[in-house]
This record gives sequence, structure tokens and C-alpha cells, in this order.
Amino acid sequence: MKLRTLGHTGMRISEIGLGTWGMGGAVTGWHGTDDATSTAAIHRALDLGLNFIDTALSYGEGHSERLIGAALAERPDTEVMVASKIPPKNGFQNARSPETPLSDAFPPEHVIAMTEESLRNLRRETLELQQLHLWHDSWLASTTERDALFEAIARLRKQGKVRAFGISILRSNPENGVALIESGLVDAVQVIYNLFDQRAAARLFPLCIERNIGVLARVPLDEGGLTGTITAETVFPEGDFRAGYFQGERKREVAERCAAVVADLRETDESITLADLPRIALQYVLAHPAVTATIPGMRSPRHAERNCAIGSLPPLTKEQLAILERHSWARSW
Repeated sequence: MKLRTLGHTGMRISEIGLGTWGMGGAVTGWHGTDDATSTAAIHRALDLGLNFIDTALSYGEGHSERLIGAALAERPDTEVMVASKIPPKNGFQNARSPETPLSDAFPPEHVIAMTEESLRNLRRETLELQQLHLWHDSWLASTTERDALFEAIARLRKQGKVRAFGISILRSNPENGVALIESGLVDAVQVIYNLFDQRAAARLFPLCIERNIGVLARVPLDEGGLTGTITAETVFPEGDFRAGYFQGERKREVAERCAAVVADLRETDESITLADLPRIALQYVLAHPAVTATIPGMRSPRHAERNCAIGSLPPLTKEQLAILERHSWARSW
């Protein structure tokens, strides 16, 4: 497993991190998983050299964190860096509006209390990275509320409860974080970036390189769209997040676009098949110099083995990367 430095923090993390949203269970919108298999995936990933886990207090109302904490307690000699996220106090639906006050979403006492709850769930004294689970650059204009928030974060740092701080950027606008990065108040950003959704590379990534900000690229496989396994006939369980994400004609469109990607890549290597698409998608994300790590979801040991094998493979060629860049898919959300 290859390691990369998380921006100016100096922390060396594996370029493949463990995404754990799906480990939160059905309450998070992901069906078809169980705690025993999730725990086995954690252990298998760590055995293969992965040293970075990303979670959130909202993943199953702390269930994902508690699962991770129990697994790590079984291997006290394994060095693992853990990142979590603070949910907005007023709920995700309300906080998604840029009109909501920062003090409603992330008041200082809430930030401190949620961080301490995550530490208890994870059975840790320190979070290597703590993040706000969403952000609006418009919040910077409220200087009193902004200063109160970052004073609380500074207190957590001083107490040794948090080493670094970052934000998770909403899907709808990857540039909603540029002003915060320019302010110098964060160490890392988490943003959607994959073969289909390349928007973060336009403005956000160059700024992160310039300011030496760590980048965690989430959803590298487009919620499963880039695994090559989704067809027009795929049916997701009732209540599963993916049933909404791939609604309408999107399943058919995804299948057609995946086939087109593979067809174009076969001009460079005739051996490439649809089964190679997951590793190609991960390699594409990691090829960008701004990206520190990508955090695909891994809900089984098989997922861990497939994803952690990326570091031992030869990188994509310049010709292949150029082909993949042409497959950016601008979609409305």
C-alpha cells in the first residue's frame, strides 16, 4: 500500500482509505450488509496495509463508529488513522440551505459534544481528522459565528482530541469550499471526484495544490455506477439509497457509459474488460496530483482485496487518462 502526505499536516495515510458509510446499515440507506462481514472487511483492509479509515457520527447514528472502535480494539498494535464527521445540529435537510445560520448548524458546544461522542464510539483519545459533514462558504461572512466555531476547534486541538480539521463538501457544488480554503482555516477537504464527476478538478484541486491542502476523494466508484455491474434491469431493495440515486433512465445510461469507457480504453489495451472498470476508476482518481487518498466503500473482505490491490498495479498511461477525461458526465442533481 502506498502512502501519501495529507497536505501540510505531515500525516502519512494510505492512498486507499476505508469508506464506511455502508457499514451504518439500512438506517443509512444501504442494504445488504451485516456487522460480521463489515468487521471482516475492516480487518482484511488493515491486513493489506490500509491505515486510514473515514467514518461519520451520522453513519447509523454512531453504529459505523462503534463497529470500527470494536474492530480496532482487537488489534491494539496496528497503527490506524481515523477521520470522522460532525452532523449539523439542525439536521441535514435544514443545513443544506446556505440560508441557514452557521450557529444553527454547528454551534461550538455541538462541535465539541459530537467530537467527544465520536471519540467514545471509536474508543480513541484522538481523531486524526475531524470534519464538518457539510459546509457553505457563505458562513464565512458571519465573523462572530465563524470565530466561535474555529475557537472551539482550536480548543479540541489543544486538548489533543483532534489533530487536523476539514470539511466535507456537498455534492451539488464542489467549489463551495474554495473561500474557506483561501482563508487558511482548514487542513483538508473531502469532495466527490470520480471518472464521471470531474468537476472538482476545475478550480478546487488547483487551489488545494497551491495551498497544500489534503484532499479525500469520495464516491470514486459513483455509488457503484463505475463497478460495471449495474444494468438497466438492476433492482435495489426498497429503501436502499441507490434506488433513488439510479432512478429513471440513469441505470441504463450508466451501463451504456461504462461500456463506452471500456470500448475506448480497449484501443490502448485489448485485454481490458468491464471487470477492470473498478480498478481503472480508482486509478483515475489517484492519478490527480491533488488527491491524497480516495475512500471507496468496502462492506466485505472481497471489496477490501479488490481496492487495496490498486497500489501494486502499473499506473494508467497518459493516453488512457486523456481518454477517461473525455468521459466526464455533467449531470443535474
